[in-house]
Amino acid sequence: MQDEITYKILKSIEENPNQSQRELSKSLGISLGKLNYCLRALVDKGWVKARNFKENPNKAGYLYLLTPSGVEQKTKVTVRFLKRKMQEYEQIKTEIEQLQNEAK
Repeated sequence: MQDEITYKILKSIEENPNQSQRELSKSLGISLGKLNYCLRALVDKGWVKARNFKENPNKAGYLYLLTPSGVEQKTKVTVRFLKRKMQEYEQIKTEIEQLQNEAK
């Protein structure tokens, strides 16, 4: 699973643990099937815990919570994701400077 998707899923779960898979997939812009696959992988790794809502009339509804391990892994994924984005930024910045020089 890519760090970007992992980061976005963990961040979204941390911010709103009671959103449905459908809501989560829509907010992240990924298919429901891909989200389900990713969530299962995160549950299998022990980073996310899924529990049924007892008071939810939709008995298929789940509450997704980050485990302590998930919180730790979210920090590590965030650092890797940030490093990659900073590298991309530096590359784009260099390309912009080159294009500006060519345009002169």
